[in-house]
Amino acid sequence: MSKTSSPASRRAAMLREMGLAPLWKLRQPSAQASGESADAPQVDAPAPAQAVPQVQVAAEPTTATASGDERASAIAVMDWAQLRASVAACRACDLCKDRQQAVLGVGDETADWLFVGEGPGAEEDRRGEPFVGQAGKLLDAMLAAIGLQRGRDVYIANAVKCRPAGNRTPTAEEMAACRPYLERQIALLQPRLIVALGRPAAQTLLQSEIKISAARGRLFDRAGIPVVITYHPAYLLRTLNDKAKAWEDLCFARRTMAGLKLK
Repeated sequence: MSKTSSPASRRAAMLREMGLAPLWKLRQPSAQASGESADAPQVDAPAPAQAVPQVQVAAEPTTATASGDERASAIAVMDWAQLRASVAACRACDLCKDRQQAVLGVGDETADWLFVGEGPGAEEDRRGEPFVGQAGKLLDAMLAAIGLQRGRDVYIANAVKCRPAGNRTPTAEEMAACRPYLERQIALLQPRLIVALGRPAAQTLLQSEIKISAARGRLFDRAGIPVVITYHPAYLLRTLNDKAKAWEDLCFARRTMAGLKLK
C-alpha cells in the first residue's frame, strides 16, 4: 500500500482484506455535522446503542471458591508483572505439557477496548503473543476498519493462556483453570467495553450458555462492563459468508463505545 494513499483508500483496502468490499463501505460525514474529524469512519446505525436492551447474565465474578481457592485468591491481587510471571510458570492444567510458552495478552494496559478470544494457536504459542497468525491478520484488519489499532487503546487476550493441542476447543476444566487470570486482567484494565470473539470466550466471560447467532446485536452485562459477542476471526477464515455479520457486530460495538464515551 502506498504511503501517499488517502485514509479512505486505506480503509477500503482493509475492508477488501476482510472480504467485505464492495458490500460494506464507510461513509465520510462532514466534520461539522458529526462532531468528528473527516477521517473518522461513519457507520449506519439502525438504532442508537442505548435502545438495545441489556441482558443481565453474569453477576460480579468471584475469584475464590467457597472452599477458599488459595491460587485464585493470590491471582486476584497480582499486578501486571506478577500476573505475567504467574502465567509463564502456570501448571494448573494439562495444557502446560505441550506449550512452548504461555500467552498472557498484549496491548494497552489502560485500554477502553478489550478483545477476548479462545486460546493461542501454533504461531501464538511460538511467538508468545495472541492473534499473530492468519486469524490475527484478519483481526487487525477488522480493528483498522473501525478506526482501532492493536496496542492503541486496545488490549487483546484469550480465555486460556496455553495452546490446546491441535488447536482444539479448550475443555471446561481448562477454561476454569485459566479464568482467574482473565478476571484479573479485566480488573486491572477496567475496560469500557469487552468484545468476545467466539463462543468459548463469551461463555467464559459471562458464565452462561451462549449461542453466537442469538447473541449478536445485543449488549450483555458483565459486572457493569458491556459485552458484545461476535465470531472468532479463525471461524471467519473458514466461513466467509459470515464476515458481513462480523462487520455488523463491529459497527454495533463502535456505536456502543461512542455512547459510553458520552456518559
